[in-house]
Amino acid sequence: MVSQIPNSSADSLALDVRGVVKTFPGVRALDRVDFDLRRGEVHALVGENGAGKSTLMHIIGGVYQPEDGSVTVEGQDVRFAQPHDAARHGIAVVFQELSVSDNLSIAENIFANRQPVRFGGLVDWGSLYSQAREQTALFGWEIDPMTPVGELSSAKKQVVEILKAISQRPKVLVLDEPTSSLTSVEVEMLFRNVRRLREEGLSIIYISHHLIEIFELADRVTVLRDGRKVETCDVKDVTEDDLVRKMVGRELVDMYGKRETEVGGEHLRVENACLAGSFEAVDLVALSGEIIGLAGLAGAGRTQLGRSIFGDPPPDSGRIYLDGEPVNIASPGDAIRHGIGYVSEDRKEEGLFLDMSVRENCAAPALGGFAGSFGLMNENAITRFAEDCRDRFGIVTPSVWHNVRQLSGGNQQKTLLAMWTGVKPRLLIADEPTRGVDVGAKSEIYHLLRRLAAEGVTVILISSDLTEILGLSDRVLVMRNGRIAAEFAGKDATEEGIIACATGLSADRGAATTNGEMG
Repeated sequence: MVSQIPNSSADSLALDVRGVVKTFPGVRALDRVDFDLRRGEVHALVGENGAGKSTLMHIIGGVYQPEDGSVTVEGQDVRFAQPHDAARHGIAVVFQELSVSDNLSIAENIFANRQPVRFGGLVDWGSLYSQAREQTALFGWEIDPMTPVGELSSAKKQVVEILKAISQRPKVLVLDEPTSSLTSVEVEMLFRNVRRLREEGLSIIYISHHLIEIFELADRVTVLRDGRKVETCDVKDVTEDDLVRKMVGRELVDMYGKRETEVGGEHLRVENACLAGSFEAVDLVALSGEIIGLAGLAGAGRTQLGRSIFGDPPPDSGRIYLDGEPVNIASPGDAIRHGIGYVSEDRKEEGLFLDMSVRENCAAPALGGFAGSFGLMNENAITRFAEDCRDRFGIVTPSVWHNVRQLSGGNQQKTLLAMWTGVKPRLLIADEPTRGVDVGAKSEIYHLLRRLAAEGVTVILISSDLTEILGLSDRVLVMRNGRIAAEFAGKDATEEGIIACATGLSADRGAATTNGEMG
């Protein structure tokens, strides 16, 4: 139930941003943007990657300083020279990039630089752990707060980031893509806490590419496009299609594309593959040009199976055949030599070289193919290939020499896909290929995967987004507890059926999760 929100008079505003301008080399990220946040509301901010959402949050959080415009907090004009200034004014931001310290405990991370102290300035460890337990209980965690954060999954690290912000008891809380790596249970816990905080009078800015979350949580929504504000409206007055049109500036049709070519013969066969602690007795057949969706709950073994086919690590037992011939894939290098590419679910930690250019990333998996005389790199060939990748995959960048870190999430993801074309893959394993990208970039990536399949590339799509699985897959394999639990023809697959098999329920008891994701 959406709470009753006061009117937008100046004395009801927790935050008011007016005419903000921010420019980076070659691009105006924000062009006189207005944004206001009422007391005790959830105000969603949506837009494509590169629309300016994160830049605006970095200004509100004191990371960036605007070249023009004003920021007012509870009626007071402010100038934030650093994040600490924003925190002093009651603003807490949970950015997409994690800032936890792996070598510190959960408790030390949540209360970093704010630890309770005893007489003499010594840390009161008992109080610290007690307060940390109160915070972790908000997400139903039964975990020792002394646990080092480095031992946690990326999803639980994200929760620690959120708890760090909530524990500050801010006046304004900014959540930038908070559910990008959470399980469905953790997402529901987050939603419950967001609603509770709103009822307590906290003002929340919520950024998400999952539009269904906007309709579940937000009172108002502001749309940004190309660094400009398009519109602010009450969520009850718009539909998901309305928001998509406002975000992309056009009607999005044929979101997933369609199969335009016939699949070929058998390309990949996996027989009785086992990897201790991850999966066992897996049999899998994939045809040339086929898109196979691999679904299942978190921990079911999907990612481990995909990585193992790629040789990271190889299965403990079982056989892998390519085009009917047995192959020994003992490492990713072996996989690449056999024409297998792997798009990691974590593009920043495992997929891209963030401090290198688009050009260098595109060439990275296939450097041997660019070697000229005496082992020297053919620099012109590398540049031509990168420019072809940019054009073919629609990577929006000032030039191929531009640093990948400076690209939007969608363009980083397209770069990650493009870089694997250099190995001329016959098999591409795509693990969460649209995580953290906007709806427009998602559609582009879907069509890119369709194009690769039409060229005869076998695609194994690992995804927690069931609409993505259903929209793209020729066949769907469902994993449960490390085994293939069910197989559906694409036309016969449903969310209910997949979830029923993934959870072990009977098909008639299966039900869609809150946000259409497996977790």
